[in-house]
Amino acid sequence: MGFSKDFAWGAATSSYQIEGAAEEGGKGTDIWDVFTKEPGRIAGGHTGDVACDHYHRFREDVAMMKEMGLKAYRFSVNWARVLPEGTGRVNEEGVRFYSDLIDALLEAGIEPYLTLYHWEMPYELYKRGGWMNPESVRWFGEYAKLAAERFSDRVRYFFTLNEPQCFVGLGYLRGEHAPGLKAPLRDVFEIAHNALKAHGYAVQMLRQYGKQPLVIGYAPTGSMCYPESEKEEDIEAARQMLFSIPENMDNWTWSVSWWSDPVILGEYPEEGMKQFEPYLPKITEKDMKLISEPIDIYGQNIYNGRCIRMGTDGRPEDTVRYEGFPKTAMSWPVTPECLYWGPKFLYERYRKPIYITENGMSCHDVVSVDGKVHDPNRIDFLARYLRELKKAAGEIEVGGYFQWSLMDNFEWASGYAERFGLIYVDYRTQKRIWKDSAYWYRDMIRTNGEEL
Repeated sequence: MGFSKDFAWGAATSSYQIEGAAEEGGKGTDIWDVFTKEPGRIAGGHTGDVACDHYHRFREDVAMMKEMGLKAYRFSVNWARVLPEGTGRVNEEGVRFYSDLIDALLEAGIEPYLTLYHWEMPYELYKRGGWMNPESVRWFGEYAKLAAERFSDRVRYFFTLNEPQCFVGLGYLRGEHAPGLKAPLRDVFEIAHNALKAHGYAVQMLRQYGKQPLVIGYAPTGSMCYPESEKEEDIEAARQMLFSIPENMDNWTWSVSWWSDPVILGEYPEEGMKQFEPYLPKITEKDMKLISEPIDIYGQNIYNGRCIRMGTDGRPEDTVRYEGFPKTAMSWPVTPECLYWGPKFLYERYRKPIYITENGMSCHDVVSVDGKVHDPNRIDFLARYLRELKKAAGEIEVGGYFQWSLMDNFEWASGYAERFGLIYVDYRTQKRIWKDSAYWYRDMIRTNGEEL
């Protein structure tokens, strides 16, 4: 048992992180264009103005994807590139860019997976309240309708929102990401509820205006939980912890169940409704019906997990990581087990085909004296994680895996300090160099993971 014959082996990127051309081709300003210009916001004062210059080099990039043997490519559309004011006037030049990209992918035999929102809200909409404005539901629906009308003749797979935990939590609660606010809790819950309603309305619009039967998903994130042992009580502890509600209100957005239960099960988790009661907006049955508009696949961005056991008091508890526990260049723990237990627990609860929409690691990558980029630690990471995913795929429905990322790119608040790519980017020259892991991934795809 292992990966299905039609398993979607892919890589992922997002528009602001790779495209550049921030003020070209009729694009409107988005919240990241504004946020990155504020002193002290981004490491090194970096911006995504040029990034990987993918806007001008996408054909070269698609040729690399083809050579790597990718079966699928997950990318996002910059809302402000196609609708500069967020609603109304369509920027045909922006639409043409994505249309040409889609055509190039199909020509290369690569299935496009289009993400509507990977955090690039048009600044004009932000000035009108952004996600805080209940009208944001309609705005996002209009944008989804445009995407369906222009792209769904060739694109079958759509994801609505990427990581609401991040764009709400880091953007509006902690102020570390655009738009950089530390809003009152009451506002943050309103923003979260509106974003989920926008997801539901986008699903409706995609279904209504799709040119073919579409496969629609959602791509949240969150730290997974895995059991310390195979004992039933430890497994149950990990399951409980994964879907529990964080008690720390500074971090409440890092919840799996608060963002996924409404979408799939049609209700917010009871524990959260009790805990968050003082801050919640009015939530109606009509809202919940909209939020739980049926989707087809469930995406989850998984990078690491927490090891959980059942405590002597009968409550789940974290185990302490040993000294010298392996970690990535970003100091994230290396926990391959999360790619077995995470998908398993999610499938058990939500009963949708699971897609790993992002997974990967930041390494201290350099061009060596031989002109190559050797990243044995990334190869080791991927081998360990994919081995666990293969095990899961033998037991539950796993539809695809998207390596984060196709190439090094603008890593949000870290600027260009972190390298997650299979392909090395020299930002001074825009030269692309395949890392050893890119060759490894190519061979792994070719054998459908048989060697793992």
